[in-house]
Order: sequence, then C-alpha cells, then structure tokens
Amino acid sequence: MSSPTPPLEGQQREQWGSQLGFLVAAIGSAIGLGNIWRFPGVAYTNGGGAFIVPYVVALLMVGIPVLFLDYSLGHRFRGSAPAVFRRLSRRFEWLGWWQVMVCFIIMTYYAVIVAWALRYMIFSVNTAWGGDAKGFFYDYIGLDTDAVSFSAAPVAGVIIPLAIVWVFGLVVIGLGVTNGVERANKIFLPVLVIMFAALVVRALTLSGAAQGLDALFAPDWSALGDFRVWMAAFGQIFFSLSVAFGIMLTYSSYLGRRADLIGTGLVAGFANSSFEILAGIGVFATLGYMATRQGMAVSELQGISGVSLSFVTFPTVISQMPGGPLFGVLFFASFAMAGLTSFISIIQVVAAGLAEKFDLSPARASLVAGLPSAVLSLVLFGTSSGLYDLDVVDAFINNIGVVGSAIVMCVGVGLVLRRTGVLRRHLNAVSGTSIVGAWWQVLICAVVPALLGFMFVQNVWAYASAGYDPASYTPGFEAVFGWGMLFLCAVAAAILTLIRWRTPVDDFRPLDLDAVEEVS
Repeated sequence: MSSPTPPLEGQQREQWGSQLGFLVAAIGSAIGLGNIWRFPGVAYTNGGGAFIVPYVVALLMVGIPVLFLDYSLGHRFRGSAPAVFRRLSRRFEWLGWWQVMVCFIIMTYYAVIVAWALRYMIFSVNTAWGGDAKGFFYDYIGLDTDAVSFSAAPVAGVIIPLAIVWVFGLVVIGLGVTNGVERANKIFLPVLVIMFAALVVRALTLSGAAQGLDALFAPDWSALGDFRVWMAAFGQIFFSLSVAFGIMLTYSSYLGRRADLIGTGLVAGFANSSFEILAGIGVFATLGYMATRQGMAVSELQGISGVSLSFVTFPTVISQMPGGPLFGVLFFASFAMAGLTSFISIIQVVAAGLAEKFDLSPARASLVAGLPSAVLSLVLFGTSSGLYDLDVVDAFINNIGVVGSAIVMCVGVGLVLRRTGVLRRHLNAVSGTSIVGAWWQVLICAVVPALLGFMFVQNVWAYASAGYDPASYTPGFEAVFGWGMLFLCAVAAAILTLIRWRTPVDDFRPLDLDAVEEVS
C-alpha cells in the first residue's frame, strides 16, 4: 500500500488544463523568431548539409539534457525561477532573479521585432516598399545610417503595432496559465504551422528553388573539422530551445504531479528542430528564386540571416514574385505568430517571479512586469536608433547573460549542490520510465559546462578586448547597451534577492518519489 504524498506548497497554484496544453505551449515558446531568421543563415555558413551532423549532436548532448534539467527543477520544486532556486539553496536564489531580469530585457526588444513584423504584414498587401526594400525599412524605423548614437525620438509607425503586441502579451498573461497562455498557444501554434507550411509549398514551386536548396543542403564535409562550426551548432540549439533562462522551468512548474516530462521534452525538442529545418527549406527555396531572377549564385546574395533577411531580402523577393503580396502576408503573419508565442512565454517568467515574491494575482503581476518593460521598449528600441540598440543588447544578453546562466545552473545544481541524482530519479518516476540514466548526470555536470564554458570565455574575451562589432559601434555605445545592460541585470537581481518574500516560499516539501514509484 502506498504512503500518502506530502502536501506540495501552493496547492492553489495554477496548472495546465492538460499535458497537451503544456506541450503546445512549450513548442510555441521554442519556435520563435530565431527559427526563421537565424537557423537558415547559420546552417548555410557552417557547412550546409554537413551542419546537420553537429546540429543533431548538439541537440542530443546539450539541448535535450538542459531541457530535462529545466523540466525537473520546475516540476519538482513547483515555482517560478527565483522560488525554485531558493528551494534548492538560498545561496542560489539570485540565479533565479538573474534569469528573470534576462527575460525582462529580452522582452523589451523582442516586442519591437514582432511589432515590425505586424506592420510589414500590412505593408505586404500592396508591397509598400516598392523597388527599394532596404531604404524603405530604414526609413520606416527612422534609422540614421550616418551616425551610430542613441536617440530617444520615438518612431510613429512603430508605436501602434508595438502597443498591440504589449496589450496582447499582458492580456494573455493576466488571464492566467490555462485561460491565457494555454488557450493562446492552442490557437496560434496550429495556425502558425499551417500558414508556414503553405508558405514553404509556395516557395518550392518557384523557379530556382532547387538552386536555393542545393546551396543550403550541399554538404561541405571539411567544415566538420572546424571547431567554430560545432560551436555554432551548440549555440543554435541552445538559443532556439528556450532553455536555461527560466522559461521551460516556469512552464513545467504548472504541470500536475504525474507528467510525462521525458516524452514531452523529446517531442518539444524534435518539433523545434523540425520547424527550423522547414524554415530553412522555405527561406532558401525563396533565395534560390531571387538568385535566379538576378542571374547570380545564391552565395553572391547579401542579407541571408537576421533583420536583413526578414525586412530587406524577403520584401525584395516578394516584389518580384507572382502572387507576392499573398506570400508576404503569409510570411510576416507566420513571423509575427512565432514571435508572439515566444513573447508570452518570456513575460510569464517575469510575471511568475514577481507574483510569488510579492503575492500578486496573475493580472496584477502581468501589469507590474509588463508596463515598465513596455515603456523601455518604446524608449530604447522603438526609436530611430532602435536597430542599433537592439543589435548590441541582444548579443550581450544572449551570448553572455544566457550562456552564463546555463553554466552556473549546471555547475551549481550538479557539482555544488549535487542534486542531479534526485532530479534524474524525479524525471523517471513522474514519466513512468527509466531511460534517463547516469549519462544525463555526466552531460549536465561535465560536458555541458565545458562546451558552454568555452563559448562563454570566447565571447567575453572577444567583447572585452576587441568589442562586439567595432566596425559599427563605438566602445562607449557597446559599454552602455552591452555591459551596461548586464550590470543592470546583476544589480536588479541582487536587490530582488534581498527583498523579503510575501509568500511562504520556504514552506514546501517536494513530491515523495517513493510513493510515485510504488504507484507506478
């Protein structure tokens, strides 16, 4: 006969309506802007088809293991990132607040990119950019290409779509996990997949599509001997899965006692990678068409990743192709939806942390988290220097802030606190399986910190010695928007750690694994 399960803290804590709801939300968070505008360019410049080899290795060695770590922490300790790390050890509460602050900064500029996509969905109807997509984009965002300096002048055309993005995000989070986040993802994710699949099918019918796919997938096997290609693969997997900065940890905390964490993690991980490959096919089939029209090789095209791909190269193609306006609406609608599903997951990390620290309702936490960030969106990134500000902040926050968070999390949980054993047992017990073995502990405690540590040291040294992009930005500009943002995150995390909790965060007992295993 099984022994009774001890009570978990926060019995009234919100929960997903179903395991499917959690899975859809997790996939929606993982599938974001980076899948569409980052993966195709990274794959193309790092060996083409050969890149799939290190990409899959990275998925299995870093992506899935860290995803399992996030899931096990959130589900076992049933809280936001700060609450989870405090329950692990009071010495590590600051790490939870660091993850919250990283998400706070990310959502300030992420919202602006989604706002651009929404506006371009409207522009696509009559291809408003005409024959000069680059000039039109720079004019739309008010970019001063003659000087790189901060400007607080808001861009009128960005304000309305940015307000729409923020209202959507705050309303969804304010409605709660089941009625807001889960319901939004159940609507948006299927629509996103259908629209993007239609876009890919249309791209494949364009003349020159085969040339584009050949450029993407033709393997350069010699690239596998370059360690930078492997680092690029690990970086792509790491950033695209939304791991190690509180999102998946927070999402898994809303699951019921029995949940298939392992199966859900595998499905979410491979679904994310499948969408990336689908995005690569659609993007490069389109680029092949563009290259054919201009009588050049795909390798001669400019702007095949990032902002240039989405807001300059693709609009140029849309102007040239039959049925371009419909293709444009589909592309930018898909782009915006991918961004929105990720955007609400980022807000949830911040709102959940504040809600538990200060005993706030979901609606109030949504406003407390979102309104200051919405103001910063406009002041920092909705201005005529927004693209410059965004580029530098994104590089420092992701390559130093997020990677650093992952290293500390793995080393802290695995080597300092030595909790990977019980977390491994937790994963197997609640999932009703035993496939997560000692190999997972080795990856978390040694392999992941070593690989990410190499990336981290490389980035910190490069940024500190030569700068992120010295050809484009002055040292002062990078100091403010790069190192300055990291400093603000650290100060805010320290202050929030010192503030007294208004909820009984320490009155908590984890799930009794003996009882779970006996029932199994």
